[in-house]
Amino acid sequence: MTKTVALFVTCLVDMMRPRIGFAAIRALEAAGCEVVVPEGQTCCGQPALNSGDRDHAMMLAKQTIVALEPYEAVVVPSGSCAGTIRCHYPEIFEDNPAWLARAQAVAGKTFEIMAYLDEICGWRPEDVSMDAKATYHDSCSGLRELGIKAQPRRLLKAIDGLTFASLQGEETCCGFGGTFCVKYPAISNAIVGEKADAIDATGADLLLAGDLGCLMNMAGKLNRKGSKVRAYHAIELIAGMGDGPAIGEEA
Repeated sequence: MTKTVALFVTCLVDMMRPRIGFAAIRALEAAGCEVVVPEGQTCCGQPALNSGDRDHAMMLAKQTIVALEPYEAVVVPSGSCAGTIRCHYPEIFEDNPAWLARAQAVAGKTFEIMAYLDEICGWRPEDVSMDAKATYHDSCSGLRELGIKAQPRRLLKAIDGLTFASLQGEETCCGFGGTFCVKYPAISNAIVGEKADAIDATGADLLLAGDLGCLMNMAGKLNRKGSKVRAYHAIELIAGMGDGPAIGEEA
């Protein structure tokens, strides 16, 4: 039976790297899903929530719930945005019974894309190859809020020719942290500097992760230090789109 899923694109993917959204659609369709991109979706509200602006976070959460609740499943190419919807929407509305039920319903059918492909669809990429060595960074929200760890690795290991190098501190924050990097730029830069050194030490050609914010942060630091490591969202390789420009290489 064909599964109809709503793709929640996310702000960063929409504005900074739309090809991640197209890769998500390609992979989901290959897994037998019918993909809908609901109109009315904007930001999930995470930046406002992280900054203590609960009123605007609630406003954006309501808008997102209305856009997503008609669909049987919601898939997100971002652990942080998926984590906001799954984990924090019910918290936002804990004192609002009418909206709490709607928030819980949407939260319960929202999945990070690689977890959805691996656990719900039981799918693996076929006829996808990439002659490269990769290393993988586990983004904080995906790992700690959603338990995203083995799922992307299982999908990536189905890609012919792709080998892996272990990354020291693969579960350590890259320093992005959403608004953290704006509030504490010196600390953020020190953290991502250590991360970039660890990535270079792997000897990998590619840096992969599941959150564009983290990838932009690490790719920027790698570029500034003259590293040759190229950064991609993991779903790009999984969808057979790893031959395009890496993050930061777009004209």
